[in-house]
Amino acid sequence: MPVDVSPAIILLNETSVGSARKLAEEFGGELHGPANRVADADVRFGDAAKHIRDLFETGRPIIAFMASGALIRILAPVLSDKHSEPPVVSLSEDGRSVVPLLGGHHGANDLARRAAAILDGHAAVTTAGDLRFGVALDAPPEGYRLVNPQKARGVMAELVAGRSARLIGEAEWLAQSKIPFENDAAVRLTVSDTIIEPEALELVYAPATLCIGVGCERGAEAAKVIALVERQLAANNLSPAAVSGVYSIDLKADESAIHAAARHFNAPARFFTAVELEAEAGRLQNPSETVFREVGCHGVAEGAALAAAGPEAELIAPKIKSQRATCAIARSPRPVLPAMRGRARGQLFVVGIGPGSSEWRSPEVSHMIEQSTDLVGYSLYLDLLGRLAEGKQRHDFDLGKEEARVRHAMELAGAGNSVSLVCSGDAGIYAMATLVFELLDTGEGLSDAARRIAVEVSPGISALQAAAARIGAPLGHDFCTISLSDLLTPWESIKRRVMAAGEADFVIAFYNPVSKRRRTQLAWARDELLNARPADTPVVLATNLGRSGETVRIVPLADLDVDDVDMLTVVIVGSSMSRTVKTGDGRSWVYTPRGYAAKPDSILKPKAAAS
Repeated sequence: MPVDVSPAIILLNETSVGSARKLAEEFGGELHGPANRVADADVRFGDAAKHIRDLFETGRPIIAFMASGALIRILAPVLSDKHSEPPVVSLSEDGRSVVPLLGGHHGANDLARRAAAILDGHAAVTTAGDLRFGVALDAPPEGYRLVNPQKARGVMAELVAGRSARLIGEAEWLAQSKIPFENDAAVRLTVSDTIIEPEALELVYAPATLCIGVGCERGAEAAKVIALVERQLAANNLSPAAVSGVYSIDLKADESAIHAAARHFNAPARFFTAVELEAEAGRLQNPSETVFREVGCHGVAEGAALAAAGPEAELIAPKIKSQRATCAIARSPRPVLPAMRGRARGQLFVVGIGPGSSEWRSPEVSHMIEQSTDLVGYSLYLDLLGRLAEGKQRHDFDLGKEEARVRHAMELAGAGNSVSLVCSGDAGIYAMATLVFELLDTGEGLSDAARRIAVEVSPGISALQAAAARIGAPLGHDFCTISLSDLLTPWESIKRRVMAAGEADFVIAFYNPVSKRRRTQLAWARDELLNARPADTPVVLATNLGRSGETVRIVPLADLDVDDVDMLTVVIVGSSMSRTVKTGDGRSWVYTPRGYAAKPDSILKPKAAAS
């Protein structure tokens, strides 16, 4: 079974870096290593056991250069269901011994064989079916599903014990295996897209030959669409396990009922243009002039089913109707794989990569980027992804081209691609997420396809969070953020916000404090805030956070010099309650008390606000 998620390549020291990098390049994975031992790691961790268990529980395939026994002991507490566990492969430090430990039939055996070939090692595959027959009967290849997996163990035991099997139906992967076949054998391997009640020693495989065409009104109930499809399948004695996908016209790419039906049958949703559906008009059994006038083709359900099943397809279940939906089923002579027919709904991931270093990039963001075919962003942000960007189509934009950048990402997604729109910090804080939704709201300048994309936003560590963490806890009480850039916001509006925040005694994080042409706003804000808080109020200046050249320092508000600030600096101005403290190692910290000293059981003594 192929692995559709890139593996995490784990190593515990520098010894295996060369071999690990070869595997990462081949599989498109990342190197994960201890922060204090592996400088070249893409993802660094502290507690190895916790990191490995977290990867496993999120379903991430694992290839680890470490002892099998140690890996088994680490994962033992989280082992539960072998049918859902991700593949886990253990390698010796030199990469010569490769052992699939878990998920052998879910990709681990394949990963082990490929890793061994790359590293000139030996894959110690121990699953009996793989060794004896060259196939895993409980994990058929893409395009087939085992209908009754609960019987696989018994059937495989019979075959391993020397019994022959009878093949009913057609499946090249079975016919070409080393399984001994006889026409009168008691063990039966049946391949059919119809509903079959298996015998005691029978495994039933459903080929993905059934293409479900669906048309529906906007906002149709998902449960009713699913019920219509199930009724059509049952009426024709067709197996739900043989559904290759749910297909419709691209005008319905964002129709939740169609996607719900696809999830119900554990199959993809794919879409065709009206032109593509109209090409099937000659094969329709129920063409409709009304449908043609509305959407430009003579049939959605039948047309989509036939377009998906291919030119040799047979319309085995013509269109039936419910109050708000239609359904038809076509049969392909061979399994239909997801990438073969139609277009997926485009996917736009709006991701915040934090300051840029891998340690401050969330696993969810990394996973979204890994899933993407295309990356769109300011060139510096894409460069910060390092090896994570390898194998992706890059679309680089200069600063100042934000709207063009976002439109381009949305149109790419509208074409059926999986796209990451890459932002620094958090995508929703002075970044591109807001522009995505503004364009979706207005629709201005977007194609129909771009307005129907799926959007997911994932958070990142923002500049104010990074600065606060480096210097202590200045955001420990109420705070606000204000951008001093008047490029998009009138300066008078910015002034009102600064005065209001000063009067309310908020800690203030200033974004975009200066630019090459704009040097006076920060000085004005400093002078305004000095009217409301003490001259020695701590101000944090944090530059190049998480990147080379990082500097974080504290200055009194009265001494804040605009010339000490650049475009890559975030400025945090404390409130009247913010304090500095120096620890025994000579480090200075800033914190803003939350008020715990006022609690009856506190041993702290309240500090009065400075006058």
